[in-house]
Amino acid sequence: MFVKLARTGILIAALGVAGCNNSSMKDFAPEANKPLPDKILADMRAKGMVRTSSVMARIFKEEGKLEIWKAKTNGRYDMVASYDICKWSGKLGPKYTEGDRQAPEGFYTVRPAQMNPRSNYHLSFNIGYPNAYDRANGRTGSNLMVHGACSSSGCYSMTDAQIEQIYAFGRDAFQGGQTEFQIQAFPFRMTAANMARYRNDPNYDFWKMLKVGYDNFEITKVPPKVDVCEKRYVFNQVAADGQTFDPTGACPATTQPDSLKSAYNSYMSTYDAAFSGAVKASVPAPKPTIAGIKEASIVSDWSKRRARGERVPIDPPSLNNDGSVTETARMGRIDSPAGRKMAALDAEKAAKQKAEEQRLAAIEAAKQAKEAAKAQALAEEEAEKAAKEAPVATATIAAPSETAPMAETQAASADESRVTKLKNKLLGMFGG
Repeated sequence: MFVKLARTGILIAALGVAGCNNSSMKDFAPEANKPLPDKILADMRAKGMVRTSSVMARIFKEEGKLEIWKAKTNGRYDMVASYDICKWSGKLGPKYTEGDRQAPEGFYTVRPAQMNPRSNYHLSFNIGYPNAYDRANGRTGSNLMVHGACSSSGCYSMTDAQIEQIYAFGRDAFQGGQTEFQIQAFPFRMTAANMARYRNDPNYDFWKMLKVGYDNFEITKVPPKVDVCEKRYVFNQVAADGQTFDPTGACPATTQPDSLKSAYNSYMSTYDAAFSGAVKASVPAPKPTIAGIKEASIVSDWSKRRARGERVPIDPPSLNNDGSVTETARMGRIDSPAGRKMAALDAEKAAKQKAEEQRLAAIEAAKQAKEAAKAQALAEEEAEKAAKEAPVATATIAAPSETAPMAETQAASADESRVTKLKNKLLGMFGG
């Protein structure tokens, strides 16, 4: 039944090259034309795949893996290669806004026009963010890639050798007639144990929605048909005749093959039991996740200031559970034309500020020198005045010394009088 679904186009796009043919490939950069290694081609043949069969990719952030799956002759997909992601930026959780440095999560589509053989990052392809779900939920951003050069500010970055192979898988599938391939980007492998670990995370409802698509692929091994209505993903649903899926409107009446429903219910029964057990088990602590649009906006503002060349913390800020923001102490400025221009403006501003400080210091020094000179002149004037008044003071002090002989004479006369009186008294007593 699953193969029949694929044939009817529910799970796989119809064959036929769109916007890309063999002649256009000739103009690609040499690295874009490198063939897949012989070992990979041999593995593909052993699994019942041909070089140009349809392809899809799965990304797991926490595990740091990018998987390539290809269609076998029976229509089912099997994994043919797995790569360690060199770098991805941000935290677990979806991308919310331009500049939040979040690598996207969700279901995306790559068409030939999104392949870039002359990328500044060796080779690249745009994953198609924002998709219908992102736009319906007001999420913004652009130029989100899988690319080489091992450098990321919102993309999934691989080594140059890895991106050459990943690019080749997509190129060969387009040459074989696939019109688009699907990329499924998840925060982690959506096992019962991992879902239990993150059951209290603010992004949990979003991840539960992605898990439906994850489960559909695990069951069928065919990329799910993806639509959006009521601002949410729906998977492997067929709208009733004459009805369509409106990303922001009500979901239409849909049907789904009974065999798929039965397989999904059986799968979920096993999952629910495993989830209950995982909740009680000891598991590794969850990794950091983005705290919604609020944290995304804080990081976006940091990115804008950084892009303007301002000095900002080296690492993006983080929003804590209590609402506080953590920033690294180290400051830096991006080495770019904007950064160098801003550095020059800051240097010019600092030079002007220093010159103004020196001018004000010179004015203050001149003022103090003038006041000191004035104080010196006043002191000299007071000293001169004191010098002129000094002789008068000397005469006043000398006057008492001129009367000293007279006082001495008067004192001597008094003494002489007392002696005479004593002498006369003695003579009277003795009859002299």
